[in-house]
Amino acid sequence: MRPNNGLLLLGLYLLCHITSAQELKISSLKELTKYAAESGNQITMEPGVYRLTDYLNADSIRDRRNRKAYQYITFSGSNNTFNLEGVEIELDTEIRTALNPPIHSDEFLITGSNNTFLGLTIRCIGEGTSRGGTVLQVAGEHNVLRNITLHVAGSYPYGYGDLFGKGKQKESTIRHRKHSGLLVTGSHTRLYGCRIYNRSFGHCFFVQQHPKNVYFEDCYAEGEVRATDDILAETSGPAFDVNFKTWTQNREGEYVVTPGYMKSLCEDGFRTYGVCENIAFKNCTAKNTRGGFELRFNSARLENCTTIGTERAYWIGEHTEMINCTGDANYGPLLFVEGSNVAVELTVDPIESDRLVHSLVTILGDSNNVTLKAQDGQQKKKALPILVGYTPPLHGESMSPYSQEEASALTLVNETGMPVTLGEKAHNCTVHTNGDVIDRGLNNQIIH
Repeated sequence: MRPNNGLLLLGLYLLCHITSAQELKISSLKELTKYAAESGNQITMEPGVYRLTDYLNADSIRDRRNRKAYQYITFSGSNNTFNLEGVEIELDTEIRTALNPPIHSDEFLITGSNNTFLGLTIRCIGEGTSRGGTVLQVAGEHNVLRNITLHVAGSYPYGYGDLFGKGKQKESTIRHRKHSGLLVTGSHTRLYGCRIYNRSFGHCFFVQQHPKNVYFEDCYAEGEVRATDDILAETSGPAFDVNFKTWTQNREGEYVVTPGYMKSLCEDGFRTYGVCENIAFKNCTAKNTRGGFELRFNSARLENCTTIGTERAYWIGEHTEMINCTGDANYGPLLFVEGSNVAVELTVDPIESDRLVHSLVTILGDSNNVTLKAQDGQQKKKALPILVGYTPPLHGESMSPYSQEEASALTLVNETGMPVTLGEKAHNCTVHTNGDVIDRGLNNQIIH
């Protein structure tokens, strides 16, 4: 049978018409909200500053509260491209206070799939607070975010980091209201060139609910730091009101803010909760955050990543690979290894501060390979020990003590000049080092 060319051409036309995205130009948040719920479009928004309070007035906030519609904009459509280059949404945090949503309610939500977002900036202003929510959550699958920038604010109290707890009421001496940056819960999410400037107690980038194949490239997370001496100098405020009582003990066994340390005022730069199958970071940087990359319980891959002025730089778990990464131990330890079968290649920035730091690295677990290099051959002046067979301090808090745990079959190459201590539970390890060694373990081989 000969093909019907007319029907064939009609079918091709319909197929192209259905699959091609409609190109649309918009210039308001109302239009953005409309097309966020549709699919198959290419949306370009006129550059400029768009105030959320111009879109959500008192009446609409009241209506949303009655309907329990707590998100500002939900991108529920799929197969869209949103060109938002030069677009800034000004987010007055007082709106969150007025909506009074349940805990962990996010504000901008992506639930659709196969969308691409380009160039949006969201800036928090005002004195409102959130109850544990995030500015932006990516919940749908196969979404790509490029050059998204978040300026996060809106937590209580701000200025102390996690000294007085992390949010759980029973464990906290001050009840917190967190506000975080960007949460990924959807599989196959890819982020390129995204930046978060965090002036809130909460995470910058974090991952929950076990998504698969999450990828970060050229992303940047930044917080602020404050000396504990400055906190202790306060004569009023939340910390003063609880007599500076902390939620975790210091090295003297006391639950009190201790002078001499530096605290990040936000939570972690890049954080995972639970197992995220196949998560990777390339050319990413965390500055002045609590944890730089806290990726415990995951098999992660990090390449060319950097930490600057963090409380603790890298905290890794099972089967993690770190390639050509860099960091400092200016305000806290550079690396916690809390798992087995890791491969680490890490360069130590020699920058120093007057803050108290008690270790360069702690390592526990089995069959780990760790190589530590000195940046440009420069060694740190302070002797920060590399602790083999030791746990991280309690809750990762620099003021808290370490304990000992088993480490076996470790291959450590230490080119930093820093001393190495092998604890009583370290055994069958091989240490190549240009620093001093204290070996309290069993059957360890030391090669100077």
